[in-house]
Amino acid sequence: MQSNDSADLTRVGPGTVMGEFMRQFWMPAALSSEVTPDGDPLRLMILGEKLIAFRDSDGRVGILDHRCPHRCASLFLGRNEHSGIRCVYHGWKFDVDGRCVDMPNVPPHQDFKDRVHAKAYRTAERNGLIWVYMGKHQEAPPPLPNIEANLIPNAEIWCLQRECNWLQALEGDIDTSHVGFLHVGMLGPDDLDEDHPMRPTVLNRAPEYEVRQAEWGTMYGGYRQNDDGQMSWRVAHFMFPFWTMTPNGRFNSRCIARAWVPMDDHHSMLFDISGGVDEGNPAYVSRRRNGEPLYDKFEYEPNTTDWYGRWRCRDRAHNDWGLDRESQRSGKQYTGIGNITIQDQAVTESMGPITDHDFEHLAPTDQMIARTRRRVLLAARAWHERGELPSCANDPDVYYRARSGSFLHDPAASLEQAYDAHLARAVRWPQES
Repeated sequence: MQSNDSADLTRVGPGTVMGEFMRQFWMPAALSSEVTPDGDPLRLMILGEKLIAFRDSDGRVGILDHRCPHRCASLFLGRNEHSGIRCVYHGWKFDVDGRCVDMPNVPPHQDFKDRVHAKAYRTAERNGLIWVYMGKHQEAPPPLPNIEANLIPNAEIWCLQRECNWLQALEGDIDTSHVGFLHVGMLGPDDLDEDHPMRPTVLNRAPEYEVRQAEWGTMYGGYRQNDDGQMSWRVAHFMFPFWTMTPNGRFNSRCIARAWVPMDDHHSMLFDISGGVDEGNPAYVSRRRNGEPLYDKFEYEPNTTDWYGRWRCRDRAHNDWGLDRESQRSGKQYTGIGNITIQDQAVTESMGPITDHDFEHLAPTDQMIARTRRRVLLAARAWHERGELPSCANDPDVYYRARSGSFLHDPAASLEQAYDAHLARAVRWPQES
C-alpha cells in the first residue's frame, strides 16, 4: 500500500479525503441517555472537531461547535436553560439550530443577533441513539440509514473508546480467522455444546473465504466443514462509512451493527447495537459445556468531562489491557486477557495509533480486509474528485439488505445461495419509511 493511500484511508479531520467522505453520512454521536433536558452540555470529539451536545427544555438535541461565535469561549461552560445554551462570557444564547436568540450585553438598537449563527449540525434520534449529520446537505440531509439493529426498540447499545485509528479498530470485525486463536484458542470441541455457533471455529481454525462487493460496502463468508457434514458459514459485512456487522450471533434470530466513529486520527468510539429473539450475543454470553462463562466482563473507568473522557475501559495500554500471564500459561485464556472485547482492543491498540501498512504481509485469510480497504479508498476518492457517493448514502433501505451471523447449510451451496436462504427465513424488524 502506498503512503498516500494509507494517509487517505486513515486521516479524518476537516478537509481530508476520508474525513469529508464520512461527513456525507449520518453518524452515531452519543447515547440518548447521555444528555437530559436542561442538563449539562456534553463534550464530543468527532472527525477531529470539538463539539458540544445538549438537550433543550423541549427535549430537542443540539450539536454545535464548542466555540461561541462571539469570542470563541467554550460553550461547554455554558448554561443550558430555557431552550438554549447561553455562553457565560457575555450571555449570548443559541438554540439547537445554532441561531443566536439573545444578545444581552449589546444595547437593543445595536443588536444583530439575527445575523449570528453558531456552527450547528443536524441531529436525529432513534431507539436510544443520537445521530449527527456533518455533511454538505445540512438543509436537506438524507434519511437515517435503515440499519436493522437500530430499528429494534430496546436494543442493547453500549460504547467503548479505543485508542487507535478507526480503520484498524474496524478491521478486527471483518477478520474471522483470528477468532480461533485470540478468542477461543483455549478451547477444544468438547468444551462447547454441539450447537454452539463457535464450535465449528474450534474444529477448524483455518477457514476459507468468499468475498464479495456489495451495494452497502463489502461482505464475506468464512466457511469450513462442520463435523456433521454441513458447511459452517460465518457471514459479516463492512458498511459505509465505518460500520461492521460481525458474524458472532445466530444469523436467523439476532442482528448486530457496530459503528467505529473516528474521534480523530488516533481515537475511535465504538457504538455496539444488538438485539434479537434469542438468548443474546454468543460473544458476550457464551459458556463452556460445564456452564462456566467463557469470558469475564470488563469495567469502565468513571466518565469525565474531558474530550477523551467517555467510555474508557479500566484495562488499557497503561496496564497491558489487564494481561494475566498465569491465565495465559495455564490455558484458562489463550491471551491471558479475560474479556473478549478487550482482547480485540489489546491487539489493535498494540499496533500503534495508526498501523504501518508497509510493514504488513497480508495472507489469503486477509482478503476481506484488502478488498474493504480498496473499496472504501476508491469510494472516498470518488467523492473527493467527482462528488460521487455510494447509493447507500442516500438510499436508507440498502443497509436493510445486510444481515450477519453464523449458520450451517448444504455444502454444495454458494455463499449467495446460503445467504439468501437464511435471510428469507430470518426474523426481521420493520423498516422506517
